[in-house]
Amino acid sequence: MNDGVLWITGGGSGMGAATARAAASSGWTVVVSGRRRHGLDSVVAEIREAGGSASAMVVDVRDPEAVRRAAAEIEETHGRLDGLVLAAGLNAPARRWDDQSMAGFRDIVDTNLTAVVTVVDAALPALRSSAGVVVVISSFAGWSFQPAAGVAYSASKTALASVVRTLNDQEAAHGVRACHLCPGDVATDFLDQRPTVPDAEARAAMLTPADIGHAVRFVLDAPSHVRVDELVISPVYRR
Repeated sequence: MNDGVLWITGGGSGMGAATARAAASSGWTVVVSGRRRHGLDSVVAEIREAGGSASAMVVDVRDPEAVRRAAAEIEETHGRLDGLVLAAGLNAPARRWDDQSMAGFRDIVDTNLTAVVTVVDAALPALRSSAGVVVVISSFAGWSFQPAAGVAYSASKTALASVVRTLNDQEAAHGVRACHLCPGDVATDFLDQRPTVPDAEARAAMLTPADIGHAVRFVLDAPSHVRVDELVISPVYRR
């Protein structure tokens, strides 16, 4: 059982929520953050009912000052931070060169890329102290070019691979380890952001949020001398 403190962004739904449940089940004290209080509180209540430890913080990861306050509050409350999971993400139905807007492009890149760097930067002093672990939940599109993923989404997710590599290269001396986690299709509400929303039959063949939660827990719980640089997870059948 792990007794560390874990911060999960995008923790109120989907893969973030599944990760919170999986990590709490192996002993992590979980802090979930996101923009919507209701989803966060539901995840916290579920974890506590199962005997785990969890709390919630409303944080928009695109707001650097809010991120800095959240990181400081976690360290003040718990005295440490041992793990960080970046699960907040965004895409849009208008994602091609012929229909995207630059405002939409910036919003996606700000959420998927800039916000990840902002949160890591705010959490890094505490993670250096604890020789902590970081898991960036990226996408299959961050590992292999997927034309339908969109201009902004593909660019932002591909860039996360470099973010993780530089973190591992420059922070290994402090014991910090980072993983670029690249899931294929996962049956979450995120699919509603596609131009053509998958039906129930298509979703039944996809990965589940719990599949990703278990994979993240594996990375989080690995011994301190083990680093999982990149992990790609796909459903057996891809439509």
